[in-house]
Amino acid sequence: MSDLDLLLAGVGGQGTLLASTIIAEVGIRAGYDVKKSEVHGMAQRGGAVSSHVRWGQRVFSPLIGAGQADILIALEQLEALRYTQMLHRNSRVLVSDCVIMPVSVTCGDARYPTRAEIVDRLQRIAPAVSLVPGMAIADRLGNPRVNNVVVLGALSVWTAPGAGVWEQVICDCVPAKYRQLNLEAFAEGRRFVESAP
Repeated sequence: MSDLDLLLAGVGGQGTLLASTIIAEVGIRAGYDVKKSEVHGMAQRGGAVSSHVRWGQRVFSPLIGAGQADILIALEQLEALRYTQMLHRNSRVLVSDCVIMPVSVTCGDARYPTRAEIVDRLQRIAPAVSLVPGMAIADRLGNPRVNNVVVLGALSVWTAPGAGVWEQVICDCVPAKYRQLNLEAFAEGRRFVESAP
């Protein structure tokens, strides 16, 4: 059983904390010792939100140190760049195609980098970067709020527990009326990574 340090980054309202709760519970059900820590920031006003989730045989601290994140999961493109200092050369990065313009960009004081620029900067640190069409899939499914679960589907391909464990945890964590939608979002995220070259 390998230790795994997962860092989630997003914007308030994207379901970053729900995603981290699901990841933590999957780790517990897979037999890991799990610790989780959340940073809410200005989450209620569309600000940055991050969460550390650590799986291991024995985990003493919930916090991931600089240069120690094994996987960065970013629910918004620019948020991935906020946490490059947490990556190492063997880190893997999952980035949703979601774009949420910060106020500095909408006011004209800054420029939002292109997708290619974001991926290039990430790959200079951690070459294994996967851009997931989370918003495109979520929009096609009729609810942009499942972007987070699409990305979890992609993540599940990179982790030891099988899809069934993830699906059961999702069913336990979301309201009954949204379960089928979330399971479809999860399956689409898995398919995307499994079919990638």
